[in-house]
Amino acid sequence: MTIKQTDMKNITDVDVFIPCFIDQLYPDVGYNMIKILQKLEIQVHYNKNQTCCGQMAFNSGYWEEARNLGEKFISDFKTGRVIVGPSASCISMVKNYYPLLFKNSSKHNELNEVRENIYEITDFLVNVMKVTNLGAEFNHKVTIHDACAAKREYGLTHEVRTLLKNVKGLEIVEMKDSDECCGFGGTFSVKNEAISTAMAEQKVGNALDTGAEYIVSTESSCLLHQQGYIDKHKSPIKTIHIVDILASGWEL
Repeated sequence: MTIKQTDMKNITDVDVFIPCFIDQLYPDVGYNMIKILQKLEIQVHYNKNQTCCGQMAFNSGYWEEARNLGEKFISDFKTGRVIVGPSASCISMVKNYYPLLFKNSSKHNELNEVRENIYEITDFLVNVMKVTNLGAEFNHKVTIHDACAAKREYGLTHEVRTLLKNVKGLEIVEMKDSDECCGFGGTFSVKNEAISTAMAEQKVGNALDTGAEYIVSTESSCLLHQQGYIDKHKSPIKTIHIVDILASGWEL
């Protein structure tokens, strides 16, 4: 399928932000996001020096360490180009919490430019590029996990379902309480193991009740947590990032 240029906003170049979880544990998600952007005839720029956005340090109370990482992030991405990443959680860190770290600082103007230019991939596709059909094919039944950060911090609403509804062969079956937390919550899963495990049990149980083959989300950390529970209990379901579905069934 060829995407019509008239259907897209006139963006020809983007910087890609590859968060830690993607880089270390789900590299195919990063590659597939780049494939999608290239399918839209967008030139992709990747700064190999980019590192963590600082979210883990910030959430753990290490604001000075988070600020140091934030300064590097701003420096790495102050190109003026649109920035696209496959994690609403990490991008929410930049949009919502960097202003706390850099309030009344010399980084104010540079930060504002980065915040205005950074997008989660499904938001970028649907709301910026006005693309809802990438010609993907995925012949499976899926259910959707609406991650906390994606919905409540970034503000995703219809984007994931809009894209999935246009994937050939894919069937969406909604789970109960799709927007309840899966129990990961960054360091929450380490500090509160029993509660975190119980939340994963409930989330995976709701997904299993739908008869779906896959749990889909925009957040790799949520998928990692749920897949860990699935593997331990040998449950008949898998997890998958939406980017991997959107890049399925076609070749460049």
